[in-house]
Amino acid sequence: MRIAILGTRGIPASYGGFETFAEHLATRLVARGHEVTVYCRAHYVSPRQMEYHGVRLKVLPTIRHKYLDTVIHTFISAIHAVSGRFDAALICNAANAPFSSVLRLTGTPVAINVDGLEYKRKKWNRLGRSYYQLAEYLSKLLPNEMVTDAQVIQDYYLARHNARSTMIAYGSEVERRPDRELVRKWRVEPNRYVLYVSRLEPENNAHLVIEAFKKVRTAYRLLVVGDAPYAEEYIKDLKARARGDKRIVFTGFVFGQDYRALQQNAYCYVHATEVGGTHPALLEAMGYGNCVLTLATPENLEVVGDAGVSYSDEFDLAEKLQRVLRDGSLVHAYRQRAQLRIRSHYDWDRVVDQYEQLFARMCGKTAEFAPEIEATSSADVFETVSKS
Repeated sequence: MRIAILGTRGIPASYGGFETFAEHLATRLVARGHEVTVYCRAHYVSPRQMEYHGVRLKVLPTIRHKYLDTVIHTFISAIHAVSGRFDAALICNAANAPFSSVLRLTGTPVAINVDGLEYKRKKWNRLGRSYYQLAEYLSKLLPNEMVTDAQVIQDYYLARHNARSTMIAYGSEVERRPDRELVRKWRVEPNRYVLYVSRLEPENNAHLVIEAFKKVRTAYRLLVVGDAPYAEEYIKDLKARARGDKRIVFTGFVFGQDYRALQQNAYCYVHATEVGGTHPALLEAMGYGNCVLTLATPENLEVVGDAGVSYSDEFDLAEKLQRVLRDGSLVHAYRQRAQLRIRSHYDWDRVVDQYEQLFARMCGKTAEFAPEIEATSSADVFETVSKS
């Protein structure tokens, strides 16, 4: 099939979860013989880069603005994709739902991955939140298919918009390979640091993690991995909170081989995001063999099951982090559970199987691939999760 992926910043991943998802999905689909084009933004991917591991890249301009960057680029990409005569298109992010009509009107079937509940993010003003709520509603009307990545998000769309969706989770690799040399650039040793990864925005709660870590008595370091293009004041506040504690290290964005090394050599991983569906960084932490401590939101608990430690606030995190740092046998047990859960529920090959079957169903080629998947109900998904 000829497939287009729109709505991300582009690949190779150099920003966040959707970009990581697009990279894994696109390269794996190409390996299966499909022709995949990923639309990229010019200020994230060089216009001279036309291919990545067999994936065709189409780099287009946009307006570099907090509120317009995503939607302007996706609109331009949809116009361009009309001439591509794709068998199916995947649009990422509910904010881009209006542009699915551009492709559908010219005969290209469209699926949209809505991600989490974006209107809850603190970075949006009232107009931004209202737009996201409208886009949620349009996500059930304009595309051919709607994809959710977590049971909690699937249930939300069913309850709020009476919209059924196909639930396909994200995936993760499973590997753990200690590498002292790769992590030394951040002045740490394998199994001697706590890892936190996210875009540094308020709803991802880096401040909570920093304040909790300051209460912990340990010689281990805390590596804060991430950045954000429009959160200068928040990042300034984070660094002010960490001032005076030499154990806390800010690395900025880290991707590729270095990122995998940081995940695979950490003692444990702290996840604090409170908005969204399934977070790729959390899955990666588990797949790379980390003992995970996660903020107890429904989405996060759905992912970790019994394979991680949950906490409710800064003080609860400090207490549980102290216990984990003192008990290596507990860490070892959770590492094994985490990797087993990823193999059972978040395997990339299974994820790509489901997307391949979804695209085949959309363009009428289901007979050529595995049996088509159904738009699952929340009861179906709950039964699967409860067995884990």
